[in-house]
This record gives sequence, structure tokens and C-alpha cells, in this order.
Amino acid sequence: MTTPDHARLDRIVAEARRSAEQRASGYRERALKMYPWVCGRCAREFTRANVRELTVHHRNHNHDDNPADGSNWELLCVYCHDNEHSRQLDHTGVSALDAEDAPAAATSNPFADLKARLQNR
Repeated sequence: MTTPDHARLDRIVAEARRSAEQRASGYRERALKMYPWVCGRCAREFTRANVRELTVHHRNHNHDDNPADGSNWELLCVYCHDNEHSRQLDHTGVSALDAEDAPAAATSNPFADLKARLQNR
């Protein structure tokens, strides 16, 4: 009969607790703890059995903007969430995901004085 390795078991339990804390600190888990499980558009209610169909929508479409108070989040069912992103696409012609990856617009004109420079040659 072997004796249990208490140090090893302690490490496994500590790692499991750290993993659970990391998952709980994610914005989806925080939003699910903060808000009632109801779609913010269609008012469909969710339970543990179907909460996977409830998503966190970033109101300003910036997935990196996750304030601790949840002010940039709203819970939407997958259908309303898809509809919201479709409306964003219809309005701007660019999907929210593509808009995040788009380069910033130029703020200067490198050819502004081109005519004057060519005349001075």
C-alpha cells in the first residue's frame, strides 16, 4: 500500500483553484454574475441548461474595453447578438470585427506641398 503524496495533491488542488479563479475573472463570467440571465433585447430568460446561448455584447464594439463595473457590456441571446452585429455592418458597411482590425485613418497629407516643391526644382 502506498502513502499519498500530500504535497502533490496540494499542488493539484491549488492549480485547480487558480484555474477556476482565472475563468471567473473573465468578462463573460463576471457579466453573468453581475446581470440577470435575460437577453437585453428580446427579454428571453435563461437557466443553467441554456446559458451557453447567452452572450456578452460590448456596447462600443471594443472587446478590450472591459470596465470592472460592466458598463460596456450587455447580455444578449445569440440571435439578438447576431442581429446587433448585422445592424452594425448595415450601418457602416464594415463589420465590427473588421473595424477593429482596420488601420487608423491618415491625419496628414504627405503631398500637401508637392506642387510648390516641384516648382522650386
